[in-house]
Amino acid sequence: MKLVTFEVGGTLGYGVVEGTDIVDVSAIMMDRFPDLKSLVASGDAVAALSGVDLRAATRHNLDSVTLKPVIPNPDKIICVGLNYEMHRQETGRDESRYPVLFTRFANSQMGHGEPLVRPRQSTKFDYEGELAIVIGKSGRHIPEAEALSYIAGYSCYNDGSVRDWQRHTHQFTPGKNFPSTGGFGPWMVTADEIADPTKLELTTRLNGAVMQSATIDMMIFSIPHQIAYCSEFTELVPGDVIVTGTPGGVGARRDPPVFMKAGDVAEIEISGIGILRNPVVDES
Repeated sequence: MKLVTFEVGGTLGYGVVEGTDIVDVSAIMMDRFPDLKSLVASGDAVAALSGVDLRAATRHNLDSVTLKPVIPNPDKIICVGLNYEMHRQETGRDESRYPVLFTRFANSQMGHGEPLVRPRQSTKFDYEGELAIVIGKSGRHIPEAEALSYIAGYSCYNDGSVRDWQRHTHQFTPGKNFPSTGGFGPWMVTADEIADPTKLELTTRLNGAVMQSATIDMMIFSIPHQIAYCSEFTELVPGDVIVTGTPGGVGARRDPPVFMKAGDVAEIEISGIGILRNPVVDES
């Protein structure tokens, strides 16, 4: 099942994607689940929707709405850096015994089709195609063997990075949190649809040219390890997002470097999920 958050007529809603339509279930379920995060928190979004008569719900064509970040209001967004060997090598960073983590703020995210904004402070705006996971139930000290059962679904992510600000110090946070620099979408594919996430293929394109290509099994720290590790220092709660790392091929490490600029279109495609597409504009 594909679940999506959208805006129509100035109102946020959520629904199920069926072909080129969104079945708007938010109006039907608003009293129980006011947003997609609360539906995810039910523990099983698919089961929660199983008793809903989707035939009675309003439908919107995908082209008639504005898609928003899958979870617009997460409690936390945890990002994993340097999690593919090719990317670690191209950065010249040392190997690490532990995942390299940083956080993003919710207002740094945009939905599918919305513009990513290159800030006026920099011309070094880079793409990073990544797999995002959405947590479906609360947990601390989660064993790796049980970690996949805590996932509600999977999505595409563009961890847009303002490289010079990222490198002001050894902390990544400033370069990862300019408003409207990250893409999250187009939807969440529920975990029951993806039996083995390591088989997924990730491709990043800029203006149609392939810039990154990898399979998820190439990660240094696996998805279960990431979940288990994060749950040791914080309680993971429904709607939390873990952005699992980018492969090699980032623009900053190319010769010459390739950075996103106004007029560009960035695409993150993950097999079994879909394509996250965002145009790029300059900050006004």
